[in-house]
This record gives sequence, C-alpha cells and structure tokens, in this order.
Amino acid sequence: MTAVLAGSLVVIGGGAVTAPQALTDPAVDAGFYIPPAPLPGDPGAILRAEPAPVALSAPGQPGVIPAMATRMMYASSDAQDAPTAVVGTYLEPAVPWNGPGERPLIAFGGGTKGQGDQCAPSQLMSQVVQFRPPLDVIFEYDLVALQSLLLRGMAVVVTDYHGLGTPDIHDYLNRKAQAHAVLDAARAALRLPGTDLNPNSPVVLYGYSQGGMASAGAAELQSSYAPDLNVRGAYIGGPVVDDEYFIGYNDGRAAMAPTYAWILNGMAADYPDVRQALDAELNDTGKAILGDSLDKCAVPGGLAQQYQQTSQWTTSGQPLTAVIDQSPVLRRAFDEQRIGGLTPAMPVFISSARNDEGAPYIPIRDTAASWCGRGVPVQLDSNAEIPPVSGVVGTHVLAFFPALSISQQWLTDRLAGIPAPSNCGALP
Repeated sequence: MTAVLAGSLVVIGGGAVTAPQALTDPAVDAGFYIPPAPLPGDPGAILRAEPAPVALSAPGQPGVIPAMATRMMYASSDAQDAPTAVVGTYLEPAVPWNGPGERPLIAFGGGTKGQGDQCAPSQLMSQVVQFRPPLDVIFEYDLVALQSLLLRGMAVVVTDYHGLGTPDIHDYLNRKAQAHAVLDAARAALRLPGTDLNPNSPVVLYGYSQGGMASAGAAELQSSYAPDLNVRGAYIGGPVVDDEYFIGYNDGRAAMAPTYAWILNGMAADYPDVRQALDAELNDTGKAILGDSLDKCAVPGGLAQQYQQTSQWTTSGQPLTAVIDQSPVLRRAFDEQRIGGLTPAMPVFISSARNDEGAPYIPIRDTAASWCGRGVPVQLDSNAEIPPVSGVVGTHVLAFFPALSISQQWLTDRLAGIPAPSNCGALP
C-alpha cells in the first residue's frame, strides 16, 4: 500500500524533505482521543475541537503547508451502525478558491497508516515521520496530496478512521466503518464554526489505496447514509475492493503480511462470531502475529514478515483464503467488505495501474463494470505504462503520482459543472 512511501524522498512545497533518522512520539493530549460517554449528537456532530499543528508550518502561520488546522472529534457510526467517535483534521486553505461557485470541501481518506493509535493521521500531521524502535516507522506521505489540494483553494477534512487514536481497534479495510468515517468527517467540517463552508457546500470524496476503498464505500453509501451532503463526485485511486482477493493476491509477500493481520484484528473486534472462528482456525503463530501487529504502523518489523505465507498461520496448514472459503462465518464477514454491490449517486473516477502489485486491477475493473451496469458515470483510468516493480517503492506507490494530477483536474471539472466523462462502453 502507499505506506511504503515511508523513508523515501518526498517533495513538499517545492523542496526536498527527507525523513530524519528518528523521532520520538509527539507530546499529544491523550485525553482528546477519549470519547465522552454517552456519545451526544447525531453522526457528524462535533464532540470537541482544538487548533492543531501541521508539519513544516510555523506556529500560527500557514508556512509550507498552506492551511490552518483544526483537530476535531466527531460522532459517527461503526461497522454495526452503532454510535462511535472518530477524530479527524480540518484544513482551512490559506489561499482563496478561484473556481466556480463556493469553496469546495474534499472529504479525504488517507492511505494505509497501520493499526497502532500512534499511526493516526491527526497525530502524524504534526511531525511528518515517526519512528518507534526497533523498526516501526510511518511517514505522513498524504501531505503531498493534501498540499496540492490546498494550493487550489480547496478545504480538506482528513479522517483518522474508526479506532485510530481512539480506544477502539481500527477495523482496517472495513467497508462500512471507513465509509461512515469519511462521510461524517465531511458533515463535521461543514458544521465547524469560523469557516466559509456551509451545510450545502460542494463535497468531493477523495482517496488512494486504503483511502480509495474508503472513498468507494462512501460513494456507495452516501445516498442512504448521508443524503444531506452535496457530493459532486468521488475519486477512487488504487482501491482495495475485495479484502479476500487482496489477501490471496499478495499472500507470501513479506511487505504486505501485516495488512492481513490488521484486517483480521478489525474483523475480530467488529464481529464476535469472527473472533470465535479465528480462535479455532489460527495456530499459535497466527494468534501471536495478530497480537504483535495490533500496535504497529505501516512499515513495521515484526512477526508477520517472518511468517509471510498465511498457511503458516492456520491450524490446517491451508492459506487464509481457503480457510475463509470453508468457514460460513468468515465468508459472510469478508463478503460484507466487498465493494461494487451498491450504486453511487455521483460520477466516479477510478484510477488503477494494470500492474499494481498491492491493489490488484481485476477486481477494480469488475467494480467499475458493476457500477456502469447500474448507470453510474464511471471513468476508469488504467495505467499500463508503469511496469511491474517490486520492493519498497512498487507499482502501487509509483501510480500514486500520475493519478494525483489527473484526479484533481477531474474533480475541478465536476465542480465547474462540466458533464462527467465515462468510458463504460469500452472499459480498459
């Protein structure tokens, strides 16, 4: 996933910024992340808010990142539709919006950060890179996309997702929880005092990698869950659209192994019957990997990399996908995460590299075809120019950059009222 940008060179504000050798955890008010009980308000209600620092910005000044930030806790709904609290960050641009109509709000779903509370984007934005000995590293690579959006004068709200920073376990790649977090972050930002946004401000859903799945889920659920939002379009970049396919496609790749543990940890937390099924199906090694991965960020060194074949995790010696297919409980939970079964109520732009080694292309195209069959204006951009690349910086990471430029022109056109293009008649 895009988290493997950690430790690589990233250009911010026209200058090259490299990750320092080590940073300790920042001084964070841990109390901010503890939700009130009981939770007041409807989804999108702001529970608390405070000014927040943004990486590479001087105190009280926009600095290199052209925005002032507000950290906020807001009400949302979890995977079971129960009330929960999520933290996010609202970024107010320092430059005017020069496009047509009112200033838009980008509801931004970030890429993979991990499952530990210290991986929350609202904490990472203040430091760029975090290192916890011996090998747990995370780099806030989303600042690249955020800066380009803010320089256009677009307001942005970035969700931490359910369970990152807050007491719950982050349910990584959970379709509903991620979608709810993105949509309710937009609702909260539109209610935040002191901005030039209003309840009917135009909203665009936007995300790559894990954020692509979050944006896709939000696109499918918006009409039923958040019909009050004026959503003009959804950018869905390099998404995971089928958790089981994702695991099977990547099984045996050490760099991806922690993501399977994060998926299973989230499912065990969300579905009690899944917890029981996993307890029966995982051997001691598998259980130890899940426990070891709980507090890790996106480039960890841990047990998962030492046992990269999921057949090493199970009591039967079968890979996880075979275990899932043979268990009605696990099968049902994984089916619940699949994107493509509902109908977005807005045009969508999907970007995917044909040779993506992280988020595989075939199920992404199937999702596009499904939405096309439901009458959704879909533009599928299939980047076949980037060759298969393995290692820390793979095809999935490289595809992030050309998609950044193309996607922002697409969303600018939607805000201008230009009819959405569609290649549903001849999907690549």
